[in-house]
Amino acid sequence: MSDNIHTNVLIIGSGPAGYTAGVYASRAMLEPILVQGIQPGGQLTITTEVENWPGDTEVQGPDLMIRMESHAREVGTNVIADIILSVDLSKRPFTAIGDSGTTYTADAIILATGAQARWLGLDSEEKFKGFGVSACATCDGFFYRGKDVVVIGGGNTAVEEALFLTKFASKVTVIHRRDELRAEKILQHRLFNNDKIEMLWDHQLEEVYGSDEPLGVEGVRAKNVKTGEITEIPCSGCFIAIGHAPSSELVKDALETHMGGYVVTAPDSTATSIPGVFAAGDLTDHIYRQAVTSAGMGCMAALEAEKFLSELETENAPAKAAE
Repeated sequence: MSDNIHTNVLIIGSGPAGYTAGVYASRAMLEPILVQGIQPGGQLTITTEVENWPGDTEVQGPDLMIRMESHAREVGTNVIADIILSVDLSKRPFTAIGDSGTTYTADAIILATGAQARWLGLDSEEKFKGFGVSACATCDGFFYRGKDVVVIGGGNTAVEEALFLTKFASKVTVIHRRDELRAEKILQHRLFNNDKIEMLWDHQLEEVYGSDEPLGVEGVRAKNVKTGEITEIPCSGCFIAIGHAPSSELVKDALETHMGGYVVTAPDSTATSIPGVFAAGDLTDHIYRQAVTSAGMGCMAALEAEKFLSELETENAPAKAAE
């Protein structure tokens, strides 16, 4: 038999934005429910060293998320291991259906579903996913001990993946379609001073090739974007690190979005195009995409949800009194 649960505030997602929203909503006595989603803890659970979280010179990503979840639970957030499959934002209370069969209704919703790895869309990339092609060095780097690998990309994600892979791989080739990196300067400095890393500038991945039985990567072919010349690089693993796309599938047809799916919020606010629905973290942020900014937005969303519900209660008070 399916359960029906009502809450003042339903938080969908469990990264820094979601857990922080849970803390603030709980402190406001809103008794929030937080549904963790398909990746409890978000992207930080697949990150190793985090060096820019205030108060920690260095902390492991998974450890930080365990602490955040514990904090949210401790102050009263009802954290539920479920995955929201659909939401109805057309009327209030809003409705969300979980994979467990549970129906959640809420007077306000905070969306904190984050973002997921972006792929190139190559047929060969798809063929070897999980068999030498990966978007997560911290998940799969161990399998490439003593082997050669390539990393595709030029931003923070690519540089961080490449540096992490040097702990295992004998050589890491970073393939970037431009002649300079977009990553933070401190990360570039570490990259260029690592003897295990080699750059291939002005190239883009054309094809991943390998064996069929057993399925496995044996190398990649990269094309020079200026001359069209193909360079073949033997390797055992190919890591796609070209950033992330917002996980807005649940609401893309209900809320205003832009920039490829990021949920639009009002200036200096987490309010979306539907009153009572708030969005925080990487779901809305195509500029900063940092754990600390996501946490800040989670705080904002909870405070704004509290204000929204308070105003709603005030509006309904005369009607209740008349009854």
